Amino acid sequence: MKKTDAPSPADMFAKIFDLQREAGQKVMATLMPAGADGLAGMPGPSAASLSEAMPAGDLAEWGKNAAQMQKLWAEFAATQAKQALEQQMANPPDPMKFAGYLQEFQKKMPLASPADLQSFWQDASALWTGVISQFATAGTAEVDLPRKDRRFKDDLWRTQPAYALIHQTYLLMAEQMEAMVDRADSIDAAKRKQLKFATRALIEALSPANFAATNPVVLERAKQTKGASMVKGMQHLLADMKRGQLTHTDPDAFTLGENIATSPGKVVHETPLYQLIQYSPSTEEVLEIPLIIFPPWINRFYILDLNEKKSFVRWAVAQGITVFMVSWKSADASMRNVVWDDYIAAQIDAIDTVRERLKVPHVHTIGYCVAGTTLAATLAILHRRGEEDRVKSCTFFTAQVDFDRAGELLHFVDDGQLANVDAMSDKGYLDGRYMAATFNLLRSTDLIWNYVVNNYLMGEDYPAFDLLHWNGDVTNLPAKWHGAYLRDLYRDNKLVQKDALAASGTPIDLSLVKTPTYVQAGKEDHIAPAESVWRLREHFSGPIRFILAGSGHIAGVVNPPGSGKYQYWTNDDPDVTTLSAFREGATEHPGSWWPDWAQWLQNEAPKTVKATGKRQPGKLKSDTVIEDAPGRYVMSR
Repeated sequence: MKKTDAPSPADMFAKIFDLQREAGQKVMATLMPAGADGLAGMPGPSAASLSEAMPAGDLAEWGKNAAQMQKLWAEFAATQAKQALEQQMANPPDPMKFAGYLQEFQKKMPLASPADLQSFWQDASALWTGVISQFATAGTAEVDLPRKDRRFKDDLWRTQPAYALIHQTYLLMAEQMEAMVDRADSIDAAKRKQLKFATRALIEALSPANFAATNPVVLERAKQTKGASMVKGMQHLLADMKRGQLTHTDPDAFTLGENIATSPGKVVHETPLYQLIQYSPSTEEVLEIPLIIFPPWINRFYILDLNEKKSFVRWAVAQGITVFMVSWKSADASMRNVVWDDYIAAQIDAIDTVRERLKVPHVHTIGYCVAGTTLAATLAILHRRGEEDRVKSCTFFTAQVDFDRAGELLHFVDDGQLANVDAMSDKGYLDGRYMAATFNLLRSTDLIWNYVVNNYLMGEDYPAFDLLHWNGDVTNLPAKWHGAYLRDLYRDNKLVQKDALAASGTPIDLSLVKTPTYVQAGKEDHIAPAESVWRLREHFSGPIRFILAGSGHIAGVVNPPGSGKYQYWTNDDPDVTTLSAFREGATEHPGSWWPDWAQWLQNEAPKTVKATGKRQPGKLKSDTVIEDAPGRYVMSR
């Protein structure tokens, strides 16, 4: 293949995900046993053995559950899948057919070659010979399989030869498909990364753990529950089909304002785009300069107020900080013309509202993720206008301004992907479920297939987990803003180009920003990679304190001191210019970075005042407030 003939990113994604959809249809239909030579006698679940072991009462319960499941399956026209599962329970799967099916997929890969296919069969043959010989000589208790993966940690994957061969063959195929992309010399580096990402998504979707027909743990659970697990799993699947979104947690476990987002406060200001919450003080004295938190409008603000133990808001209030939080409105058709300028104007409006309300000259600010990106632009505009003294300090939580190294989300900003986003935004906004699915795809084994297996195939109950509840509480995005954001920032990286962008008629030049800045990055962040967050240091001209926190985009931020989790790194060497150099000379500190930030904030403006008057929202008769926190906007769907 010539370099000019390399498939486009959009074509590659289309090809990969066509194969992925095909996998879901063909695995259940084609992975039934054919009695390959030398494998017909391998142990596996048998309908006859199940009946012999069951008392009559159990058989009756099986019949009851089977009838209920039949009705559920009929409701969404999937009786063929039920028949395939019943057949699988009567016969073990055929590893030879599974291996052939994987090779068939390899043939359709954009970069597959005869040499790759021959290598697969040669390595598969050697793998099978080694595994079968172990079963023949050592017995199941001592089999040492060459490839390990946590998806196949249950003993049933190892002690039954058919399933051992299936998952080992799958892991071999996964290695070879990824190596095939690495070896390709016909595509440039950017397209190679896209193809690698798409290939990994396909590989994760094809895992035999994801299909009842090839997952012995699922079949064993069905046997133990006499079919009840399959009934419950189907109920979960039907419920998610109706809501159009994968469920991660018990949908009835949390209520805003009752057991989540409970920090006391009042909504003190409101516009069509956001509400401004002021939290009630818990100390007699507070820092004179208040703090405004701008959370990302891609998610709900209460990631910073999950519960009393995890709440950054409650902790900050306890440090004597007057805390304000912006709660963005989830987009609807009325917001079809909202653009980036409107969010920048909203940040300036919130800053001025707080300054006027508390009669202070300036405020501290925090920008999280996309709101941090926007806050950088806001600061640049204030500096260009000579109004930079409105902001005393700025803190960035996992926020990017330079998107040259923005990680795997860059795979979604070629022309084909952007056209798809536009097509899905015809109502003037992008349904938040699309963004949730995109973020889940970045870690599909953990955030998609793990739940497919546990909740659909195994029929397990959903956990009551506040973080997962928040993750599934999606928000819609204004279409014009979202499209321009992906094109101008992610694709074209214009924010770091002097005066390439403007808002409300003011050109944006990040190099003008001299505001004292605290930057937090997550060591394992896959949404805003640490290397990308670091680059903010290269564009601001004021003093910057950078810390690298353990964990990722969420847990790296929401890590209260009481949790005793993770760690963070600092490096005060003024000559450090790269993240790798920062890491080499960094000092590791156990636990939360929050106290380090609070000390930095206090050093910037140590003066305190009494927590009286409008520092206590709604206490004065003259202080007209709108409603109690967390407000209406966070509850709108």
